[in-house]
Amino acid sequence: MKISTIPFDITCYSKLHERFQYLFEEALINEICKSSTLRVFKEDDLILDIGEKISMIPLVVSGSVKVMREDEEGRELLLYYLEVGDTCAVSMTCCTKPSKSIIKAIAETEAEILFIPNEKMEAWIVNYASWRSYVLDSYNVRLNELFDAIDNLAFNNMEERLYKYLRDKVMVTKMSRLNITHFQIATDLNSSRVVISRLMKKLENEGLVIQYRNYVEVKEFM
Repeated sequence: MKISTIPFDITCYSKLHERFQYLFEEALINEICKSSTLRVFKEDDLILDIGEKISMIPLVVSGSVKVMREDEEGRELLLYYLEVGDTCAVSMTCCTKPSKSIIKAIAETEAEILFIPNEKMEAWIVNYASWRSYVLDSYNVRLNELFDAIDNLAFNNMEERLYKYLRDKVMVTKMSRLNITHFQIATDLNSSRVVISRLMKKLENEGLVIQYRNYVEVKEFM
């Protein structure tokens, strides 16, 4: 897999300033520019794998990323999405000591991601109030999303989980037309293709989705 790395120049600085001026003060944006690496990932590229050593904190500049868990038999489950301005709280928790990833991160769409060295996190927490707030808010948001994922598994049936999955995917990708197969959906929801195909037909009969040969549309967003 070939991953593009973008050297920092005035264009990159302008992009970061535009995207993150609502989050960080200018001095911190300057520090991010000096110490970070900006990489571009294509849709479905693997960004971080389970067991991989974590040495950087990711910050999404554009696009979206899905965060997955995987069991010992290789079955996957979607936990949550990361969008512009988001970071992965799991990566942050690994900053204080050498750790290996317990999650898998995959580009949901083409994405630009900043990778910030772990050692910068502690220094910036001391020096920048905006970074302290960002770290605490990120932990809170990701924790709430994990609770939502647990609630979804525990209290919703598969049809409800499927429709929530389709709605979330539309909102993340900003497209009502989803180029996705039943097998891909089954993988993300830790189900079987047969079950997903049956439930997709049921959602179609209920007037919630329209299925075509190579894509699905969610009528609520058309």
